[in-house]
Amino acid sequence: MTNPDALARYIMIGGFLGAGKSTAIARLAEHLSARGLRVGLITNDQGNRLVDTLNLASRGFDVEEIPGGCFCCRFDSLMEAAENLSRETRPDVFIAEPVGSCTDLVASVSYPLRRIYGDQYRVAPLSVLVDPRRARRVLGLSDERGFSEKVTYIYMKQLEEAAMIVINKRDLLDDAEYAQLADALRARFPEAEVIGISAREGWELEPWFDAIWDRELPLGETMPLDYRIYAEGEALLGWLNASLKLRAAALTAGDSLLQNLALAVQKRLNSLHIEIAHFKMTLDPLDGSGEIAVLNLVGSDYRPEFTQSLMDPLQQGELIVNLRAEGDPEQLRAVLEDAVASCQNDVVRWELDHLECFRPGEPKPIYRMAHAEADV
Repeated sequence: MTNPDALARYIMIGGFLGAGKSTAIARLAEHLSARGLRVGLITNDQGNRLVDTLNLASRGFDVEEIPGGCFCCRFDSLMEAAENLSRETRPDVFIAEPVGSCTDLVASVSYPLRRIYGDQYRVAPLSVLVDPRRARRVLGLSDERGFSEKVTYIYMKQLEEAAMIVINKRDLLDDAEYAQLADALRARFPEAEVIGISAREGWELEPWFDAIWDRELPLGETMPLDYRIYAEGEALLGWLNASLKLRAAALTAGDSLLQNLALAVQKRLNSLHIEIAHFKMTLDPLDGSGEIAVLNLVGSDYRPEFTQSLMDPLQQGELIVNLRAEGDPEQLRAVLEDAVASCQNDVVRWELDHLECFRPGEPKPIYRMAHAEADV
């Protein structure tokens, strides 16, 4: 019989677009690395050129990216990514970040992983992160604008399957707002443990990390899910990935370039009443330093925020754009192209290198286990 202590730990951290998964995963990876454990990260997206992959790799982590579909539809690719990491570094821990619009992860990823590869991995319970302002809207605690009914369906199903609901960005709420949100989540999802953290500020992370490490995947019936509504909800979301080359006639502050472009895109999307799910950009100076600027905008009425900044000005670089919003993909394309044009002048020029925009395809999991038995 396999010794459980000899198995690699598989940890999946879900949550809707903009919940702060990448920042939380980086914190967890740093925590485990400090304990002497080898960590491998696996990112996932519907398209190519993922900002999260570049961000995590720039911090020195070993990262594999699975593009072109969610984990459930690319299960074999998920296992290939784990094998690739194992050949390089033989991780003690794998941390996987699924697509932010994906749900049904327990039935289509965690249970099959445990059933088929239970002799290789100990599977942790699913944590689902939430952005507190968006969660308050979805639960009716705020009258701010949110998503349509079918996109909200996906959001709620993500929470329904969570063993741990993690209220991230705890620092954005006062004590009364936090208590109200936590109580609402516990009332709506009584089977889940509700935890409050701030990955960005490093608040209250240890209890969550300990729970991830010490506990096993709960077994039993998985949640019911209407795949028709799920597919229709995903199809309402527009996906845009782009890469651009920067050419400047003089040294220019890269952070300012990113912020100006983010505000230009945000202004145009708001004028079209298109709700931003997550808008992320990285700017790489291409100087071999390994430094990149990373900017996030996680809602239509949020402010752009940097998770990494550039220390020095630059004259050339590569910009990667990931934009997800509830709107027509061609509108997203037009918005980005118009915003880029508005941010050019005699000093700064942007050259579009690659652009893809689309709606996610219908989710078709390779495996789906509605129930997991105790024996593996």
